[in-house]
Amino acid sequence: MESQLLINNDVLRSVRYMLDLGERKVAEITRLPEPQFPIEAAHVQAMLRREGEAGYLECPDTVLLRFLDGLISERRGAREDGMPRTVENRITNNLVMKKLRVAFELRDADLHAIFESAGFPVAKPELSALFRQPGHKNYRACGDQMLRNFLKGLTMRVRGG
Repeated sequence: MESQLLINNDVLRSVRYMLDLGERKVAEITRLPEPQFPIEAAHVQAMLRREGEAGYLECPDTVLLRFLDGLISERRGAREDGMPRTVENRITNNLVMKKLRVAFELRDADLHAIFESAGFPVAKPELSALFRQPGHKNYRACGDQMLRNFLKGLTMRVRGG
């Protein structure tokens, strides 16, 4: 069973804060996988607003996926084989963690330290289960609380706090 996704807007806000990015830079990163993708700084600004605020815009899966793929390209460079990254259509908490793991070049020890710093220790088998394919017998869906703690710990690591 798939976990319910932490709201895409929350993930976008969290990563933007973590890296201290402006709306224009977020839009630029989102267009990296597909330069003609229709997103502007004004769209990003609306997606960064809180639910219920005037002008709030829900962040679609396609935008968050392109942003995360763009972040991988921004931080690690284009793929060596020159092929574009495949852009999925649906997002899960597991996929968010996987893409952030790739973007920040995190190893298992890094992931354990990130969760530990957020006060949310995770056992090795539990962690490896998050990165398995959904059909695998040991696959585990990543819950919202786990993703929140991962984002919190990663933010502390990146921002130094």
